[in-house]
Amino acid sequence: MTHPFFEGLSPVRYEGPDSDNPLAFRHYDPDAVVMGKRMEEHLRFAVAYWHSFAWEGGDPFGGQTFSRPWYPQDDMAMARVKADCAFDLFDILGQPFFCWHDADIRPEGDSFAESFDRFTQIIDLFEEKMASRKVRLLWGTANMFSHRRWMAGASTNPDPDVFAYAAATVKMCMDATHRLGGQNYVLWGGREGYETLLNTDLASELDHMGRFLNMVVDYQHKIGFEGTILIEPKPQEPSKHQYDFDVATCIGFLRKYGLEGEVKLNIEQGHAILAGHSFEHELALAAAEGMLGSIDMNRNDYQSGWDTDQFPNNTPEVALAYYHILKAGGFGTGGTNFDAKLRRQSLDATDLVAAHVGAMDICARGLKAAAAMLEDGGLESALAERYAGWQTDGAQAMLESDFDSIFARVHAGEVAPQPRSGRQEILENYVNRFV
Repeated sequence: MTHPFFEGLSPVRYEGPDSDNPLAFRHYDPDAVVMGKRMEEHLRFAVAYWHSFAWEGGDPFGGQTFSRPWYPQDDMAMARVKADCAFDLFDILGQPFFCWHDADIRPEGDSFAESFDRFTQIIDLFEEKMASRKVRLLWGTANMFSHRRWMAGASTNPDPDVFAYAAATVKMCMDATHRLGGQNYVLWGGREGYETLLNTDLASELDHMGRFLNMVVDYQHKIGFEGTILIEPKPQEPSKHQYDFDVATCIGFLRKYGLEGEVKLNIEQGHAILAGHSFEHELALAAAEGMLGSIDMNRNDYQSGWDTDQFPNNTPEVALAYYHILKAGGFGTGGTNFDAKLRRQSLDATDLVAAHVGAMDICARGLKAAAAMLEDGGLESALAERYAGWQTDGAQAMLESDFDSIFARVHAGEVAPQPRSGRQEILENYVNRFV
């Protein structure tokens, strides 16, 4: 340990399903082979620097509840303590990746130049720490939502100076991500939306956002960054209307601005729910369009309309998520980032470790169930049976014909459809056999 915060906590080990050790893996065995690949290589776990280390335990009605040795977070010495503790946690968990925003790892300076210098110092420290550890960077990103300068958006801001500040910030973060060997770079627009159309030029804001993302891709190629550029669908939080509302909206945006071959999606469970979808829906749609990149694994409280960012604990939901990920060929450069935070009353260092241990176990259980379903083939067989009619020569010929010829066949009585059961409950019962 480089700092006493996690003192007394040993690296977490796999002990099997019968273990009663709250800080041991029961299901996550990184070396277990699932569908021909190590579990660690399938899941590609990442710790989120922001919720695990920058979040202070506040909520809309109450302030800080956590007491951490790196508070207050407005001092470079504290930022180094935070980094020491973060890498101690990475050592304890043994996960292969972590993720950050620029504002998570350094305190804000009085100018961009000062913030840049502070950021660079911490990136130097990260590079030094990573040299002697297995942990790598899954992705970096820029926080362009917390500071008051971003209150009307970043790339969509009506002030061109804010657009310029955003471009400089993303360049800084992309350079650092590239330097640290990051496997992706993520953009998500917490403020890329509007509160009212009374003061919003919607068409211009969308065009500016499209141009900004094209600049990101151009810079990616200029510096030779071989990772994937990702955008994250995010609805109604905190802006009333957000331009990256859900997977379908993002796909339409990417196609409009000629980016569908350059950018993929980082999909979060909590955001899917806020958009009125299921996580599996968003994943299946992204996979169908060839744009599934990476995921933020968390959950929402279904009694709340807010993005509560809780650690996952619902095996059936997680299993169906990994079912679609595995069916699409698995992650490429992406992975499973725990964009999740402790509850305000979970105060101890042990709680932070236990939360990740439980989440990693839930994901491992979900992965094993998903793999078992795919290997059994029951869902695929049911799907093939339901759509078998489309494999006939007549059905394929119909797709190449026109309304007149189709009308003639139906009118002559050659077509007499009868409803068939969708067998939904049978299929739901089938899934429950595995989870």
